[in-house]
Amino acid sequence: MKRQLTKSYRTSWALGGALFLGTTLTLLTTAGAVLATEGSTDERIENALQGDWGQIKLNLRYRFEHVSQDGIKNATGDPIRLRLGYLTPNFAGFQAFAEFEGNTPIFLDDYNSKLNRKTEYAVIADPSKGELNQGWLSFNTIPDTMLKAGRQEIVYDNQRFIGAVAWRQMEQTFDAVTLLNKSIGDFSVNAAYLWNVRTITSQNVNMSSPLLNLKYSWQNIASLTGYGYWLDYNDPDDSGSPSYALSSQTLGLRLNGSPAVADNLKLLYTAEYANQVDYQDNPQDFSADYYHLTGGLLIPNKDSMLTNISAKAAYEVQSEDNGVSFKTPLGTNHGFNGWADMFLTTPADGLRDLYGNLSANIAGVGLNLFFHDFQADTGGSDYGTEFDVMLTKKFGTHYTLQAVYANYNADEYKTNTEKFWLQITMRY
Repeated sequence: MKRQLTKSYRTSWALGGALFLGTTLTLLTTAGAVLATEGSTDERIENALQGDWGQIKLNLRYRFEHVSQDGIKNATGDPIRLRLGYLTPNFAGFQAFAEFEGNTPIFLDDYNSKLNRKTEYAVIADPSKGELNQGWLSFNTIPDTMLKAGRQEIVYDNQRFIGAVAWRQMEQTFDAVTLLNKSIGDFSVNAAYLWNVRTITSQNVNMSSPLLNLKYSWQNIASLTGYGYWLDYNDPDDSGSPSYALSSQTLGLRLNGSPAVADNLKLLYTAEYANQVDYQDNPQDFSADYYHLTGGLLIPNKDSMLTNISAKAAYEVQSEDNGVSFKTPLGTNHGFNGWADMFLTTPADGLRDLYGNLSANIAGVGLNLFFHDFQADTGGSDYGTEFDVMLTKKFGTHYTLQAVYANYNADEYKTNTEKFWLQITMRY
């Protein structure tokens, strides 16, 4: 079916994008007087939060989010999230960290958090919750080796398969034992064994899952990563949802690099392939493939108000086999296939995402633009298109102001959706 845009929706898209860019760029470039702090004040705070007794970690983020989605009530929320942690000094190779994470709306809670039963509204997956976000013990006496046990963040590569989902207020962490070894030159070994996932909705998902990620880097040229992820879900999780169907074995290779090809010019490229099959108690029988190809250029242009200019084109495929699509249930999926989050779970017919990305830093404001064209891997459906834009302004090393806009224009999958975020983050 030929994709068509209604006149009213096309006008809304154009006006919304123009208004977003104009107002938020002005806001970001003039907000320094409000957010910037004296260097001496920052230094006093830093000194107060660390000493021979250890270090206090503080992360506070306030967010305004609005979701407009056809067929359901608009959602609006303003959750504020606190992470407060304590890192002990290193004692005989041992170090411990504990971190509380809590999130709650301040004035606006007209949204479906997935736990508050407000299903008449569009989803904003930031529930009002408090939890132990991290609690781990590490040991680093073995040369070039770090062992860590307990609840922790685990991030591999670009977080496509294993990540923290840090965009949401409540991040994803893992109850696990992990090993990092860098004893062989430019070769690194990341290994883990997971027995529980603490999700972005503060739910527990039990599993018995070994992970292995091996990387070799050629300095200033490329890195080659081989990985294997064996996800063995226990059924059901504590939300009552079946999870056996997510049990899978994924084996893959990833080549990634950004070598300099001329003065003030770098080549950007990624080539990745993975195969995923059913594993353990998964009742389905399938073998699906994943491809991700990216090419682009980066102009650092450091002596100008316009820096780090990059342009990339990419093609990502999550294929389908025997009615089952390739999935990444532990990945930071918000960062892929559009920020409107229409494809956090791969459709049954698979997904092909042809997209382009332009980014730059303009007078200290980061600008990031994406355009996606989505299609089914099988069946020939045109899912839709999406335009995304992000503006980021950092104030010193501790404060970040960010505005984000996502516009998904549906064709044969889901419905037209617009999302807007404005947030400020303080980190110490």
